[in-house]
Amino acid sequence: MAELLDVVTREKFAKRMAAAGLTPLEIVGDIRCLATMVMPADVPRIIANDADDDHVLACALAAQAELIVSGDRHLLSLGSHYQGIAIVSPTQAVQWIGE
Repeated sequence: MAELLDVVTREKFAKRMAAAGLTPLEIVGDIRCLATMVMPADVPRIIANDADDDHVLACALAAQAELIVSGDRHLLSLGSHYQGIAIVSPTQAVQWIGE
């Protein structure tokens, strides 16, 4: 949740959030209400250039997630799946959820 807050407070999202009448804290709070919090037992090194991404993968596995939604180039560079979990961009997620 801390990394999500860091991302949504970036300048590149400010105009869109303001236009939607949202704040970073509201977004993170809403997602927190929908999220299942897990603590993975193991966080193996998968993404050499970004250890934070390893935590995303470990949490997705621990939560038995169906989908990882990310704009992160390291995660997306793994291809469309990681151990059976789909990895998609936000645009792809909107399409996937709408199906």
